[in-house]
Amino acid sequence: MMRAMFRRLAFLAFVLALAGCSVLPTSTPQPPVVTTPQPDVQPPLVKPAPKPPRLGLALGGGAARGFAHIGVIQVLEENGIKVDLVAGTSAGSLVASLYASGKTGKEMQALAEGMDEGAITDWSFPLRGLIRGEALARFIRDKTGGKGIEQMALPLGIVATDLSDGSSILFRSGDTGTAVRASSAVPAVFQPVRIGQREYVDGGLVSPVPVRFAREMGAQFIIAVDITSPPEKDPPGDAFRMLMQTFSIMGRSINTFELREADVVIRPRLDGVSSADFTARRRAIQAGREAALQVLPLLRQRIAEKTR
Repeated sequence: MMRAMFRRLAFLAFVLALAGCSVLPTSTPQPPVVTTPQPDVQPPLVKPAPKPPRLGLALGGGAARGFAHIGVIQVLEENGIKVDLVAGTSAGSLVASLYASGKTGKEMQALAEGMDEGAITDWSFPLRGLIRGEALARFIRDKTGGKGIEQMALPLGIVATDLSDGSSILFRSGDTGTAVRASSAVPAVFQPVRIGQREYVDGGLVSPVPVRFAREMGAQFIIAVDITSPPEKDPPGDAFRMLMQTFSIMGRSINTFELREADVVIRPRLDGVSSADFTARRRAIQAGREAALQVLPLLRQRIAEKTR
Protein backbone atom coordinates (compact mmCIF):
# COMPACT_ATOMS: atom_id res chain seq x y z
CA MET A 1 0.00 0.00 0.00
CA MET A 2 2.85 2.37 0.83
CA ARG A 3 4.38 1.56 -2.48
CA ALA A 4 1.20 2.52 -4.30
CA MET A 5 1.13 5.88 -2.47
CA PHE A 6 4.72 6.68 -3.49
CA ARG A 7 3.88 5.89 -7.09
CA ARG A 8 0.95 8.29 -7.01
CA LEU A 9 3.08 11.02 -5.48
CA ALA A 10 5.80 10.47 -8.09
CA PHE A 11 3.25 10.57 -10.89
CA LEU A 12 1.73 13.76 -9.50
CA ALA A 13 5.17 15.39 -9.30
CA PHE A 14 5.87 14.40 -12.91
CA VAL A 15 2.56 15.89 -14.08
CA LEU A 16 3.27 19.14 -12.22
CA ALA A 17 6.73 19.28 -13.78
CA LEU A 18 5.21 18.90 -17.24
CA ALA A 19 2.66 21.59 -16.43
CA GLY A 20 5.45 23.95 -15.34
CA CYS A 21 7.25 23.34 -18.60
CA SER A 22 4.16 24.26 -20.61
CA VAL A 23 3.85 27.75 -19.06
CA LEU A 24 4.90 30.34 -21.63
CA PRO A 25 7.92 32.32 -20.55
CA THR A 26 7.38 35.99 -19.84
CA SER A 27 8.38 38.24 -22.73
CA THR A 28 11.80 39.75 -22.54
CA PRO A 29 11.64 43.56 -22.26
CA GLN A 30 12.68 45.17 -25.50
CA PRO A 31 15.17 48.03 -25.42
CA PRO A 32 13.62 51.45 -26.18
CA VAL A 33 13.78 52.55 -29.76
CA VAL A 34 16.05 55.56 -30.02
CA THR A 35 15.22 57.93 -32.90
CA THR A 36 17.48 60.66 -34.06
CA PRO A 37 15.58 63.98 -34.05
CA GLN A 38 15.22 65.37 -37.56
CA PRO A 39 15.74 69.06 -38.12
CA ASP A 40 12.65 71.11 -39.03
CA VAL A 41 12.34 71.14 -42.76
CA GLN A 42 11.70 74.73 -43.88
CA PRO A 43 10.12 75.47 -47.24
CA PRO A 44 12.62 76.87 -49.72
CA LEU A 45 12.88 80.64 -49.63
CA VAL A 46 11.42 82.31 -52.68
CA LYS A 47 13.37 85.42 -53.57
CA PRO A 48 11.16 88.38 -54.46
CA ALA A 49 11.33 89.54 -58.03
CA PRO A 50 13.85 92.35 -58.58
CA LYS A 51 12.22 95.71 -57.97
CA PRO A 52 13.26 98.59 -60.24
CA PRO A 53 13.82 101.98 -58.61
CA ARG A 54 11.06 104.58 -58.58
CA LEU A 55 11.89 106.57 -61.70
CA GLY A 56 11.42 110.31 -61.86
CA LEU A 57 11.61 112.52 -64.95
CA ALA A 58 12.81 116.11 -64.46
CA LEU A 59 11.96 118.33 -67.43
CA GLY A 60 13.80 121.65 -67.60
CA GLY A 61 12.85 125.06 -68.92
CA GLY A 62 13.84 126.57 -72.24
CA ALA A 63 10.75 128.07 -73.88
CA ALA A 64 10.40 126.84 -77.50
CA ARG A 65 13.28 124.39 -76.99
CA GLY A 66 10.88 122.47 -74.71
CA PHE A 67 9.50 120.50 -77.66
CA ALA A 68 12.62 118.33 -77.30
CA HIS A 69 11.09 116.83 -74.15
CA ILE A 70 8.49 115.14 -76.34
CA GLY A 71 11.17 113.26 -78.30
CA VAL A 72 12.80 112.05 -75.09
CA ILE A 73 9.48 110.75 -73.76
CA GLN A 74 8.82 108.93 -77.05
CA VAL A 75 12.10 107.00 -76.78
CA LEU A 76 11.40 106.05 -73.16
CA GLU A 77 7.96 104.73 -74.10
CA GLU A 78 9.23 102.82 -77.14
CA ASN A 79 11.84 101.06 -75.00
CA GLY A 80 9.56 100.11 -72.12
CA ILE A 81 11.13 102.47 -69.58
CA LYS A 82 8.31 103.30 -67.17
CA VAL A 83 8.26 106.72 -65.55
CA ASP A 84 6.69 106.83 -62.06
CA LEU A 85 6.55 110.61 -61.54
CA VAL A 86 7.36 113.80 -63.41
CA ALA A 87 8.44 117.30 -62.37
CA GLY A 88 8.65 120.28 -64.70
CA THR A 89 9.90 123.84 -64.82
CA SER A 90 8.61 126.47 -67.26
CA ALA A 91 8.33 124.82 -70.72
CA GLY A 92 9.05 121.54 -68.96
CA SER A 93 5.98 122.04 -66.78
CA LEU A 94 3.79 122.29 -69.88
CA VAL A 95 5.05 119.00 -71.30
CA ALA A 96 5.05 117.40 -67.84
CA SER A 97 1.38 118.26 -67.30
CA LEU A 98 0.35 116.80 -70.67
CA TYR A 99 2.38 113.65 -70.04
CA ALA A 100 1.08 113.24 -66.47
CA SER A 101 -2.50 113.56 -67.74
CA GLY A 102 -2.02 110.39 -69.78
CA LYS A 103 -0.99 111.66 -73.19
CA THR A 104 1.60 109.59 -75.05
CA GLY A 105 4.65 110.92 -76.84
CA LYS A 106 2.97 110.49 -80.22
CA GLU A 107 -0.15 112.32 -79.06
CA MET A 108 1.95 115.19 -77.74
CA GLN A 109 3.83 115.43 -81.03
CA ALA A 110 0.56 115.68 -82.95
CA LEU A 111 -0.60 118.34 -80.51
CA ALA A 112 2.66 120.28 -80.85
CA GLU A 113 2.65 120.20 -84.65
CA GLY A 114 -0.91 121.44 -84.79
CA MET A 115 -0.46 124.08 -82.10
CA ASP A 116 -1.36 127.64 -83.01
CA GLU A 117 1.04 129.96 -81.24
CA GLY A 118 -1.75 132.47 -80.93
CA ALA A 119 -3.73 129.97 -78.83
CA ILE A 120 -1.32 130.41 -75.94
CA THR A 121 -0.57 134.12 -76.40
CA ASP A 122 -2.78 136.85 -74.99
CA TRP A 123 -1.09 140.22 -75.32
CA SER A 124 -1.68 142.82 -72.68
CA PHE A 125 -0.85 146.44 -71.96
CA PRO A 126 2.85 146.09 -71.00
CA LEU A 127 2.84 147.23 -67.40
CA ARG A 128 4.23 144.08 -65.75
CA GLY A 129 4.53 141.82 -68.78
CA LEU A 130 3.67 141.64 -72.47
CA ILE A 131 1.58 138.48 -72.13
CA ARG A 132 -1.11 137.84 -69.51
CA GLY A 133 -0.74 134.06 -69.61
CA GLU A 134 -4.39 133.17 -69.11
CA ALA A 135 -4.55 131.79 -72.67
CA LEU A 136 -1.77 129.37 -71.76
CA ALA A 137 -3.67 128.31 -68.63
CA ARG A 138 -6.83 127.68 -70.69
CA PHE A 139 -4.85 125.65 -73.22
CA ILE A 140 -3.48 123.42 -70.45
CA ARG A 141 -6.88 122.94 -68.83
CA ASP A 142 -8.38 121.99 -72.17
CA LYS A 143 -5.67 119.50 -73.15
CA THR A 144 -5.54 117.83 -69.72
CA GLY A 145 -9.29 117.41 -69.42
CA GLY A 146 -9.55 119.95 -66.60
CA LYS A 147 -7.74 117.65 -64.16
CA GLY A 148 -6.16 119.13 -61.08
CA ILE A 149 -2.49 118.43 -60.40
CA GLU A 150 -3.38 115.83 -57.77
CA GLN A 151 -5.75 114.04 -60.16
CA MET A 152 -3.21 113.19 -62.84
CA ALA A 153 -2.42 109.65 -63.95
CA LEU A 154 1.19 110.23 -62.88
CA PRO A 155 2.31 112.18 -59.80
CA LEU A 156 3.06 115.69 -61.07
CA GLY A 157 5.11 118.52 -59.62
CA ILE A 158 5.32 122.05 -61.09
CA VAL A 159 8.05 124.46 -59.98
CA ALA A 160 7.64 128.24 -59.72
CA THR A 161 9.38 131.13 -57.96
CA ASP A 162 7.85 133.29 -55.25
CA LEU A 163 8.30 136.85 -56.50
CA SER A 164 8.33 138.39 -53.03
CA ASP A 165 11.29 136.50 -51.56
CA GLY A 166 12.78 134.42 -54.39
CA SER A 167 11.95 131.11 -52.74
CA SER A 168 10.92 128.09 -54.77
CA ILE A 169 7.58 126.33 -54.60
CA LEU A 170 6.55 122.91 -55.84
CA PHE A 171 2.87 122.78 -56.75
CA ARG A 172 1.49 119.28 -56.04
CA SER A 173 -2.21 120.13 -56.06
CA GLY A 174 -4.55 122.75 -57.42
CA ASP A 175 -5.40 124.09 -60.87
CA THR A 176 -2.93 122.73 -63.41
CA GLY A 177 -3.35 125.58 -65.87
CA THR A 178 -2.62 128.22 -63.26
CA ALA A 179 0.46 126.37 -61.98
CA VAL A 180 1.90 125.97 -65.51
CA ARG A 181 1.18 129.63 -66.18
CA ALA A 182 3.09 130.59 -63.02
CA SER A 183 5.98 128.26 -63.79
CA SER A 184 6.28 129.76 -67.29
CA ALA A 185 5.93 133.43 -66.33
CA VAL A 186 9.24 134.76 -67.63
CA PRO A 187 9.67 138.18 -65.96
CA ALA A 188 8.87 141.14 -68.23
CA VAL A 189 7.44 138.77 -70.87
CA PHE A 190 4.57 137.19 -68.86
CA GLN A 191 2.71 138.92 -66.08
CA PRO A 192 3.31 137.47 -62.58
CA VAL A 193 0.63 135.04 -61.46
CA ARG A 194 -1.24 135.63 -58.22
CA ILE A 195 -2.19 132.50 -56.28
CA GLY A 196 -3.71 133.20 -52.89
CA GLN A 197 -1.86 136.12 -51.34
CA ARG A 198 1.40 135.64 -53.26
CA GLU A 199 2.71 136.21 -56.78
CA TYR A 200 4.79 133.73 -58.73
CA VAL A 201 7.07 133.86 -61.76
CA ASP A 202 9.19 131.47 -63.87
CA GLY A 203 10.49 128.44 -62.01
CA GLY A 204 13.70 128.59 -64.04
CA LEU A 205 14.93 131.37 -61.74
CA VAL A 206 15.39 128.85 -58.93
CA SER A 207 15.45 125.45 -60.64
CA PRO A 208 16.11 125.33 -64.41
CA VAL A 209 15.98 121.51 -64.29
CA PRO A 210 13.96 120.35 -61.23
CA VAL A 211 16.11 117.41 -60.13
CA ARG A 212 15.90 118.07 -56.39
CA PHE A 213 12.13 118.42 -56.62
CA ALA A 214 11.80 115.06 -58.38
CA ARG A 215 13.82 113.62 -55.50
CA GLU A 216 11.53 115.37 -53.02
CA MET A 217 8.56 113.70 -54.72
CA GLY A 218 10.05 110.29 -53.99
CA ALA A 219 12.13 109.45 -57.07
CA GLN A 220 14.92 106.93 -56.46
CA PHE A 221 16.32 107.29 -59.98
CA ILE A 222 16.16 110.57 -61.89
CA ILE A 223 16.41 111.24 -65.62
CA ALA A 224 17.05 114.96 -66.12
CA VAL A 225 16.42 116.62 -69.48
CA ASP A 226 18.43 119.83 -69.82
CA ILE A 227 17.33 122.07 -72.69
CA THR A 228 18.85 125.30 -71.42
CA SER A 229 20.68 127.21 -74.11
CA PRO A 230 24.31 128.19 -73.56
CA PRO A 231 25.04 131.93 -73.41
CA GLU A 232 25.57 133.43 -76.86
CA LYS A 233 29.12 134.50 -77.62
CA ASP A 234 28.02 137.69 -79.30
CA PRO A 235 25.87 139.97 -77.13
CA PRO A 236 22.28 139.76 -78.44
CA GLY A 237 20.68 142.86 -79.84
CA ASP A 238 16.95 142.72 -79.02
CA ALA A 239 15.43 142.89 -75.55
CA PHE A 240 13.95 139.37 -75.52
CA ARG A 241 17.21 137.70 -76.53
CA MET A 242 19.03 139.79 -73.95
CA LEU A 243 16.63 138.47 -71.32
CA MET A 244 17.16 134.89 -72.49
CA GLN A 245 20.93 135.47 -72.37
CA THR A 246 20.56 136.50 -68.74
CA PHE A 247 18.58 133.32 -68.00
CA SER A 248 21.23 131.21 -69.73
CA ILE A 249 24.04 132.68 -67.64
CA MET A 250 22.10 132.24 -64.42
CA GLY A 251 20.79 128.79 -65.33
CA ARG A 252 24.22 127.43 -66.14
CA SER A 253 25.44 128.31 -62.65
CA ILE A 254 22.44 126.71 -60.90
CA ASN A 255 22.51 123.61 -63.08
CA THR A 256 26.13 122.94 -62.22
CA PHE A 257 24.96 121.95 -58.75
CA GLU A 258 21.48 120.61 -59.40
CA LEU A 259 22.35 118.22 -62.23
CA ARG A 260 24.91 116.47 -60.03
CA GLU A 261 22.00 114.80 -58.24
CA ALA A 262 20.59 113.27 -61.45
CA ASP A 263 21.37 109.65 -62.34
CA VAL A 264 21.30 110.32 -66.08
CA VAL A 265 21.29 113.70 -67.83
CA ILE A 266 19.97 114.02 -71.38
CA ARG A 267 21.04 117.12 -73.31
CA PRO A 268 19.39 117.40 -76.74
CA ARG A 269 21.58 119.14 -79.32
CA LEU A 270 19.57 122.24 -80.12
CA ASP A 271 22.23 124.31 -81.81
CA GLY A 272 20.61 127.14 -83.70
CA VAL A 273 17.21 126.65 -82.02
CA SER A 274 16.50 129.72 -79.93
CA SER A 275 14.10 129.90 -77.01
CA ALA A 276 11.75 131.98 -79.17
CA ASP A 277 11.81 129.76 -82.27
CA PHE A 278 8.43 128.01 -82.27
CA THR A 279 8.86 127.08 -85.94
CA ALA A 280 11.52 124.46 -85.12
CA ARG A 281 9.14 122.07 -83.34
CA ARG A 282 9.90 118.97 -85.41
CA ARG A 283 13.60 119.67 -85.27
CA ALA A 284 13.48 120.00 -81.49
CA ILE A 285 11.47 116.78 -81.09
CA GLN A 286 13.96 114.93 -83.29
CA ALA A 287 16.86 116.34 -81.27
CA GLY A 288 15.21 114.97 -78.13
CA ARG A 289 14.85 111.54 -79.71
CA GLU A 290 18.47 111.44 -80.85
CA ALA A 291 19.80 112.50 -77.46
CA ALA A 292 17.69 109.90 -75.64
CA LEU A 293 18.73 107.11 -78.01
CA GLN A 294 22.37 108.03 -77.50
CA VAL A 295 22.20 107.59 -73.72
CA LEU A 296 19.84 104.60 -73.81
CA PRO A 297 22.54 101.92 -73.16
CA LEU A 298 23.86 103.91 -70.17
CA LEU A 299 20.32 104.45 -68.93
CA ARG A 300 19.52 100.72 -69.05
CA GLN A 301 22.78 99.89 -67.28
CA ARG A 302 22.22 102.32 -64.42
CA ILE A 303 18.62 101.28 -63.91
CA ALA A 304 19.77 97.65 -63.72
CA GLU A 305 22.40 98.60 -61.14
CA LYS A 306 19.75 100.19 -58.95
CA THR A 307 17.24 97.37 -59.33
CA ARG A 308 16.99 95.55 -56.00
